Amino acid sequence: MAAILDGDRLTLTGDVGDLWGGDAFNYADVFAALASYDDDADLTVILNSGGGVATEGAAIHSLLSQRSGRTDVRIDGIAASAASLIAMAGETVTMSAGSTLMVHDPAGMTFGNSDAHTKTVEALEALATGYAAIYARKTGKTPEECRAVMKAETWFTPDKAVADGFADAVLGNSAPAVAAFPYQIYAKAPERFVALAKASNWRPSDDQERGSAASSENKETPMTDKERADQLAAELEALKAQMSASKDAEKIASMEAELESHRKEKADRENADAIMKLESAKDHPALAKALAEQKTPVAAADAIMKATPKAEASANDDRQPNGAGLGIGAGGMPKAAAGQAAMLANMNKLIGKGA
Repeated sequence: MAAILDGDRLTLTGDVGDLWGGDAFNYADVFAALASYDDDADLTVILNSGGGVATEGAAIHSLLSQRSGRTDVRIDGIAASAASLIAMAGETVTMSAGSTLMVHDPAGMTFGNSDAHTKTVEALEALATGYAAIYARKTGKTPEECRAVMKAETWFTPDKAVADGFADAVLGNSAPAVAAFPYQIYAKAPERFVALAKASNWRPSDDQERGSAASSENKETPMTDKERADQLAAELEALKAQMSASKDAEKIASMEAELESHRKEKADRENADAIMKLESAKDHPALAKALAEQKTPVAAADAIMKATPKAEASANDDRQPNGAGLGIGAGGMPKAAAGQAAMLANMNKLIGKGA
């Protein structure tokens, strides 16, 4: 925890919110540090932070602003991004000589569908609007003017911050070293800060580096609110169209497959019905059924059944040879089996499988 109360001084150093596991402070830390402090007493907040989580910065600003007692802020080193908003909670904002203040638009990353991205855009716009209103109250500028300063990612020296209303005074003594922070994630960070971050190995995570690169590309050419809204709307519509086209293609392919299956089933039923209606099927109903189930073409089925001998006389004919009534052929083979063998032989000949 880098929120330390010593007498009437509250020192806040490190990241706003736990971003990279180093020195950091959040709303809960500040609340806990002030829990036993007289809310009506004067308080000086000493701030040295490269920024961090926008919502944590807004929450801490609100906590300090609502104190009954006087709150003054002194910037030692740097107050960038979310930390710059915390600084605005001071009735007076004093910057040490050589310190830096930076304001910019909140940024974020989203993984998800178009609705998720839309929600992120809405959240970022709401945060940016809230930040601009707070800067406007401090500086006397309009929220629109402050938003333009934010979009440009503006870095202030103490004198410039005082001139533009973001600070009230400059201390004569030199500022302490800036807080550890990966300043390379900012699009327009001073070269000395970037060099210091690299030399000190203050690095963001891979995801944050990718997010920073995308953010930097967007910030090189600042856009108006309308231009940004139009661009986001166009990207959203393109994404929706792409998703719709993909879903339509899948649906069409599924419908075509279902239709083809239906056509095949219908053709098989019609083929089976035609086989069973053949004149030759009357003498060979079992064979006709088997041929229909095998989806044999009608012409071939008709030829097979016509080539298959009809059933022998019934067992009740008393002129049959001895044993004929039992279905025994001359070679000792049951007549049913002999008939099936003959049928198979005929089928093989017709379809080219015979010897």
